[in-house]
Amino acid sequence: MADFLLELRCEEIPARMQPKAKEDLARLFSDALAKAGLTAGSVESFATPRRLALIAKGMPLATTAVAEETKGPKVGAPPQALEGFLRKVELSAEQLTVRDGVYFAVVEKPGRETSAVLAEAIPAIIRAFPWPKSMRWGAASLSTESLRWVRPLSGIIALLDDAVVPCEVDGITSGRTTMGHRFHHSGPVEIANAGAYIETLRAAHVVVHFSERCRLIRDGAAKLAADAGLTLVADEGLVIENAGLTEWPVPLLGRFDEAFLDVPPEVIQLTARVNQKYFVCEDKAGKLANAFVCTANIDPNDAAVVVDGNRKVLAARLSDARFFWEQDQKTSLAVHAEKLARITFHEKLGTVADKVERVAKLAEWLASEGIVPGCDPVLARQAAELCKADLVTEMVGEFPELQGLMGGYYAAKEGLPQEVSDAIRDHYKPVGQGDDVPTAPVTVAVSLADKLDTLRSFFAIDEKPTGSKDPFALRRAALGLIRIVTENGVRMSVAEGDLLDFFADRLKVQQREAGVRHDLIDAIFALGGEDDLVRLLARVHALQAFVTTEDGTNLLAGYKRAANILKKEDWRGIEGEIAQTGEEDPLAMVDDPDLAPVIAAKMAERHAATDHLSYTPEPAEKALIDALDAAAPRAAQAVEDERFADAMAALATLRAPIDRFFEEVTVNADEAHKRQARLALLARFRDAVHRVADFSRIEG
Repeated sequence: MADFLLELRCEEIPARMQPKAKEDLARLFSDALAKAGLTAGSVESFATPRRLALIAKGMPLATTAVAEETKGPKVGAPPQALEGFLRKVELSAEQLTVRDGVYFAVVEKPGRETSAVLAEAIPAIIRAFPWPKSMRWGAASLSTESLRWVRPLSGIIALLDDAVVPCEVDGITSGRTTMGHRFHHSGPVEIANAGAYIETLRAAHVVVHFSERCRLIRDGAAKLAADAGLTLVADEGLVIENAGLTEWPVPLLGRFDEAFLDVPPEVIQLTARVNQKYFVCEDKAGKLANAFVCTANIDPNDAAVVVDGNRKVLAARLSDARFFWEQDQKTSLAVHAEKLARITFHEKLGTVADKVERVAKLAEWLASEGIVPGCDPVLARQAAELCKADLVTEMVGEFPELQGLMGGYYAAKEGLPQEVSDAIRDHYKPVGQGDDVPTAPVTVAVSLADKLDTLRSFFAIDEKPTGSKDPFALRRAALGLIRIVTENGVRMSVAEGDLLDFFADRLKVQQREAGVRHDLIDAIFALGGEDDLVRLLARVHALQAFVTTEDGTNLLAGYKRAANILKKEDWRGIEGEIAQTGEEDPLAMVDDPDLAPVIAAKMAERHAATDHLSYTPEPAEKALIDALDAAAPRAAQAVEDERFADAMAALATLRAPIDRFFEEVTVNADEAHKRQARLALLARFRDAVHRVADFSRIEG
């Protein structure tokens, strides 16, 4: 067994690409081995800003010899068939084997040295590497056939144990030489073998393990903050990004002017994070401190000099932020909002100002109708009219991530009511599944109105999500609306038609994490007329609790049996009796309101024929009739009163009678009147169940 090292060296691999590039290298290498009939005991890949590498341990020195057998034509087949087969396998007739009257070609393929396999695989891996963005370089770049790589490829190490695997890609030949840290180590670094790779580069101030660099940054930054009596604001994304920018990470703590703390803390944190990749800290009171942690790619002789340089750069950025902060406050939000008339929201939906007016009317209506309890209609309208005003501010122009948040700050600075500033700040929430859901009445009204308007407006112009495409983030808006409505107990009709179907799909996605079965949501939606999400979920929860019981399981089985019988018999009920005979029902096409009493009387006659049986029912049949007489109205009333657990309890009383009915009663009796009456009874049982849920949609 042997160990193999592959390193592909270039400059400035973007940090965001490194984690996937590491995975892609391991995958492509493993696939290449598998095609050649080789496997490695383990494959570990590495990424730094200047290299991709992998170490494969426990590789055989050669592939195993194999015999490949190909079936040919039968003995005695036309000569053309045999000739074609011989051309295919590149053998003569004398080299074929005959077995059971059929020609077979058996080709012995000897094993290949692993080094030869690798020499072919390495160039193929390099040329097929799936960089999201890549480039050509040098004179060769004039040809579309030249090598593409994320940055100009400068070196290849390919070592099988101690020996170089010879290969060449675009004029770059493999060897055992790499480069250490850009500043801490000058000149080439010789790698003896795969086992020496990690520590040899560590001696050259390169940490090849991505996870180790993350740990050094995470732990080092936290320790620096703690030593200064502060707490590091955790930011794993920033840890990963800094690890992708450094080969020898050294966290350093610095301070900036306390005067900048007048700027909102979110602005400072975003400025430090986005522009400079710095961490921020909080003091013991949980407030933002005038401290930052940067990650140097060197171990400086004088850390103070490095820190001071980073402080100056950060100070310039914070000065810009403070300027935006002060400049925006010179204009009221109401005046800022006037500029929204110049911004197009959508060519078919008007300007942002038009959207704001729709949201304001809707928020005011939600409050005045009491749909959002405890909400002042005046405050709801005021907040909605100003909720998009910060879109035209300097701060949001620089940091779009701060929209809403900055509007809340500016509203508070103006002295607007707290409810208004909070609603402006939080009206985009919840943005994702993990985001907080607004609970303050004015905020709920504005957030709900904003999302409702977005969904209804885009569905009205037929701009619906299709497949993976959702350019207007309607799925996110729907999920946010669902959470607001359900977690705040808002009772309202959310949608109808296609939009309601869309909500149903989003609800199933949203409730999956809560352990709610999608088929039960379908079972309630299938009944129609259920557009109150709070009531719907209450029904679903009661249904899920019921179907998991023995009564629920057995009742479902009974329902499916009844439904199958009705389907097989094409039973359409008393109203469809004439249609079943092939005759035209004169009542079926009558819609004259003057004839309504006549039609009602005729329908009553039809139902009386089944309500008053012309025969004495069997005991099990009578028991089911009596059970339905008791349970059906109870279940229907319980649903009407939103006592859904009671509705399920009423259905549970039907379990034993329906089981006994199927055991003791012949539905398809020889007598037509008995058969019709019993089919009608099963239809009545089905309809009683359907007052609670469409059990045909329930799996199991």
